[in-house]
Amino acid sequence: MVIQFIRFSCVLMILLTAANSLRGEEKAVSRPPRPGLALQIDIDGAIGPATTDYVVRAIDKAAERSADLIILRLDTPGGLDSAMRDIIKKILASPVPVVAYVAPGGARAASAGTYILYASHIAAMAPGTNLGAATPVQIGGVGDLEKEKNKEDGKERDDSDRGKENVSGNAMSHKIINDAVAYIRGLARMRGRNQEWAEKAVREAASLPAEEARELDVIDLVATDSGELLRLLNNRKVTVSGNEITLQTKGMELQRIEPDWRNELLAAITDPNVAYILFLIGIYGLIFEFSSPGAVLPGTVGAICLLLALFAFQVLPVNYAGLALILLGIALMVAEAFVPSVGVLGIGGVVAFVIGSIILMEPEGQGYGINPAIVGAFALCGALFFIVALGMLIRSRRKRVVSGREALVGGLGTALNDFERLGTIRIHSENWKARTDIPLKKGEGVRVTGMEGLVLSVTRDESGEEP
Repeated sequence: MVIQFIRFSCVLMILLTAANSLRGEEKAVSRPPRPGLALQIDIDGAIGPATTDYVVRAIDKAAERSADLIILRLDTPGGLDSAMRDIIKKILASPVPVVAYVAPGGARAASAGTYILYASHIAAMAPGTNLGAATPVQIGGVGDLEKEKNKEDGKERDDSDRGKENVSGNAMSHKIINDAVAYIRGLARMRGRNQEWAEKAVREAASLPAEEARELDVIDLVATDSGELLRLLNNRKVTVSGNEITLQTKGMELQRIEPDWRNELLAAITDPNVAYILFLIGIYGLIFEFSSPGAVLPGTVGAICLLLALFAFQVLPVNYAGLALILLGIALMVAEAFVPSVGVLGIGGVVAFVIGSIILMEPEGQGYGINPAIVGAFALCGALFFIVALGMLIRSRRKRVVSGREALVGGLGTALNDFERLGTIRIHSENWKARTDIPLKKGEGVRVTGMEGLVLSVTRDESGEEP
């Protein structure tokens, strides 16, 4: 009886366990699958160190959050070559497929943006956008100079020749252009895109609108907005890290990764105009501190601004000849305040300052020059400050002191009474006790020779000067 009860209990427990497992499986089957996640990264404006920091950390964040897709929205005139290559390296190593999408309408992916578009797993554009003009800026415009030279020589080349030799014949130009061509052709071969047009974009600075880019297999898709882009990407196969995957973008959730405070700060201080202003504020602050020791505030602010500027110059394409000319210009303007040279040093300083400011930033990327208006404003302010203001300060330091012990010793006064040892004199509209070694009469002129406490040592003034 007991044995039968135990057997019955065991069978009952097995049946209940099986029923619970079946119910759990039914719930698991009926539970809706997790929607896919797409993260959007926006590149607006020139590509620089701040852009690299933002994109690299955003791709890492996408991998940490197990995102299914990254949409890299582009609207850029280009930027620094070093920053562009860092972004491309991160895209090529990304475990999450990256879709480069030139949007909205009217946007562009010029210069460095074209390389990034070619490097992405999928390239897409919105109607009314364009890409191209990928010639390195260091040699930009040299082709036009060569064309004018050929005209002067009475030679004309056809388009095919000009396409092959649209840069100056010097070896450095050929190295730069050939390196850029090899780089973009390698990206095009990796992604199965039009290599011939990619080379044309570099050699001839060619550009294409979205529809023509699709026809020439430069891009993969033309989509009006992000919703249509996700719809067109559904069931599309891409190769990521050597593995072929099929994108499931139907119902995918789209989230935008916003730049954080660190990226905003980096973007601010690495702007060429801001870095230039910080550098000059730092120099001016230190000069003011050295000319007026103990002010503290100018030196503190100047040191902070100078360090921030030096950090920015470290990651920006700085021409050190330009930096040297700026420092030389400031030194010459300071020298004009100390050693008047009928304006020669001052004018030379302004000229050196302006030329150095113009060539300070190497033309490595579009959008990374210094605004000429800022250069002119600081040149004018610098000239006024160093030649006029600092000159007045130096001249005021050379003037005779008009208060305190230094103003009394050597000064002229008048005896207020007759005295042989101690008496009273009037000097600088003040009455002072005085000691003398010779008899003095009331109203007689005296000269102060020393000071002991509040008693002046005086003697008779023989110069006849008015006190």
